[in-house]
This record gives sequence, C-alpha cells and structure tokens, in this order.
Amino acid sequence: MPKASIRSEADVLVAIQDAVGDRPAVFKGARALSHFGEHALGWLALSAGGAAIDRSRRQAWVRLGASAFLSHAASVVIKRIVRRKRPHDPRIKIGVGTPSKLSFPSSHATSTSAALVSLAYLSGSSLPLVGVPIMMFSRMVLGVHYPTDVAAGAAIGTTTAMMMKGH
Repeated sequence: MPKASIRSEADVLVAIQDAVGDRPAVFKGARALSHFGEHALGWLALSAGGAAIDRSRRQAWVRLGASAFLSHAASVVIKRIVRRKRPHDPRIKIGVGTPSKLSFPSSHATSTSAALVSLAYLSGSSLPLVGVPIMMFSRMVLGVHYPTDVAAGAAIGTTTAMMMKGH
C-alpha cells in the first residue's frame, strides 16, 4: 500500500481518537467489544446458546456460528497473504493487545459482520446490523485497524453470511 494512503488512514485514526478517545465510556466499550469479538468467540457462544434455546431455528443458529467462524478463518488467511502491519504511527494510541501484528482485514469486523448479518436474517429484523459499524469504529478507536481494514472485514463477513443464508 502506498505510504500516502497509510498516512491518510493514520490521520483518520488520529482524528477519531482525538474526537472520542478521551471519553472513558467509549474506550471501555471498545475494549469490551474487542474482548467479546476475539477469535469470534463471543459470536460462537451466541450461536451455541441460540441453538440450545431456540430448537425450532437451531440450524439457523448453527449457520450463524459457522458464518462467524468461517469468515474469521478467511480473515486470518488473508492477513497472512497481505501482511499489512497494524497502525504504528506514533500519534496513534494503541488501546488493546492483539494476537498478531497483521491488520488487513480486521477479523473482528469480519466475524461481527457475518454474525450480525446472519442474526438479521434469523430474526427478520435489520436491528442487529447496527452492531457492525459499532464494532468497526471500536477497532479504530483502539488504534489497531485502519479504515480499509474494517471495511474489507465487513465486506468479507457480509458476503460469508449471505452465502451461508440458504445452506
């Protein structure tokens, strides 16, 4: 990726952190989302719980978990191919630890999009989709992803969920 592009994306992260990064509730919420979404484990737990409780829609709940898992796995493979480094501009505050130094695409945005698009299909409501940009924003607040990382992750997750919908 050209240095000018990375610089402008770093500028976006700095602007986001300047605007909301000093608000304790925003930072704590972003960290909580980070922990929930790590390795798609929160979404897998939601899937398992839904499948156990809502027996009549068990297969849809299982698809939700499969979608989150498969999209997360795809993001990990893509990260290893692309090898884009996480934000490292000294102006950006890193607010959470990460399992790797690679950032493209955001695995959190990927699995969250897959899970919440699946949940929207399952519930017949678009309300779960509100969580997608919230997770995307949280990754930027924490300084661990560029805007294109989260956008690509959301696209991959959405595509995975759409592919899994009818199966």
